[in-house]
Amino acid sequence: MQKNIILVGLMGAGKSTIGRQLARRCKLTFYDSDHVIVERTGVSIPTIFDIEGEDGFRDREAQIIEELSQLDNMVLATGGGSLMRESNRLNLKDAGQVVYLRASAEQLYSRIRHDKNRPLMQTENPLQTLRDLLKAREGHYLELADLVVPTGRQRASTISRHIMQRLKKLQDKSHANTRT
Repeated sequence: MQKNIILVGLMGAGKSTIGRQLARRCKLTFYDSDHVIVERTGVSIPTIFDIEGEDGFRDREAQIIEELSQLDNMVLATGGGSLMRESNRLNLKDAGQVVYLRASAEQLYSRIRHDKNRPLMQTENPLQTLRDLLKAREGHYLELADLVVPTGRQRASTISRHIMQRLKKLQDKSHANTRT
């Protein structure tokens, strides 16, 4: 039986931090699609953006998501823009339970404002960029999500525990429906 948790949301939502904790608590393997890309290419994401542009990066991302979505017993933290491609949405929906880590643009900005490894944030007004990205992407996050979890000011450990409880309820409900 497939037992996967897929984390989606904008950059800074906590996908990597919460994903590591979930994987540890659930005794699953943790993958971060961005980290896998960096490991495979040997260069940073900003370097990939500089050389290949966003489209080149998104091609690599789609290849990694297709590959990782075939695995079982994992937690996968996806890149914030990965759901913009339909092929990624289809692969991830089939791969496991999708959790949207939801935060406001202001919360996200406060978390990532000093991070220079986020190419899409190298703009005149990063907060407005986050607002625009959230507006463009949130529909895909909500459409794909089995569970929406706000990531406001709570600690990552609290959020991961909350996700585990809610996923268990979803799983119990699903099992109850298959027995009737």
